[in-house]
Amino acid sequence: MKKIRTLLSVLLLTSLTLIGCDNQSNSKTTEQPTIKVGSTGQSYPNGYKQNGNLVGFDVEITEAIAKELGYKVEWVIAEFGGLMGQFDSGRLDTIANAVAVTPFRQAKYDFSNTYSFYGSQIVTHKDNNINTLSDFKGKTIAGVLGSNHINNLKKAFPNNDITIKTYETQDGAMYDTEYQRVDGYINSKPILLAEIKRKNLPFKLIGEPITIEQVAFPFSKDEKGRALREKFNQALEKLKANGTLKNLSIKYFGEDITS
Repeated sequence: MKKIRTLLSVLLLTSLTLIGCDNQSNSKTTEQPTIKVGSTGQSYPNGYKQNGNLVGFDVEITEAIAKELGYKVEWVIAEFGGLMGQFDSGRLDTIANAVAVTPFRQAKYDFSNTYSFYGSQIVTHKDNNINTLSDFKGKTIAGVLGSNHINNLKKAFPNNDITIKTYETQDGAMYDTEYQRVDGYINSKPILLAEIKRKNLPFKLIGEPITIEQVAFPFSKDEKGRALREKFNQALEKLKANGTLKNLSIKYFGEDITS
């Protein structure tokens, strides 16, 4: 009888061990994959904090893509230059912060399909006697460090007719423009219009956008990056077809900037 009890105990212990192993195996196979995505968290209306939560146009698009792909997004917050550095070092899978597609960046990264279009626009305080781009000669224009708007400024004023002052965030650049510590500020036109409306800023647009840019998700030029880029493209096509991209654009910008 004692032998039988011992045998039953061994069998029970073996069964429990096997069940535990099986549960661990199932846990591993059902674990949701995670992608690390960068955002400044200070770029209204693309990615910003609201009641402690990260929200915005680029944020919602990324979350919608992740949902389509069955991914979980781990957001990494830093100033724009820092995000690009983390991305270059492989610590981020992509960046969702109105990253403009440029020849320089295309040489370094693979980009997804375009999901929005922006024009580099210069504004000034409405009380300034500045009405055309030529009026900025000899004056100071602010922009965000690391953004392509700085390059666009240099191209628009190739003779170094202006002084360019860079800031870590767009809030700092807008603040100094509002209090006339600088003469102008450059950013994407839809972003500027959204900020002017939200904060009732005393800005006026000067001329037309100096250039129109495509915005997309950057990926590393390796096997992992190419695979993720392909998945993002498939999800973007679906979100475009079902109207999600357009609806999010209207929600945050009041117009469709996705086509």
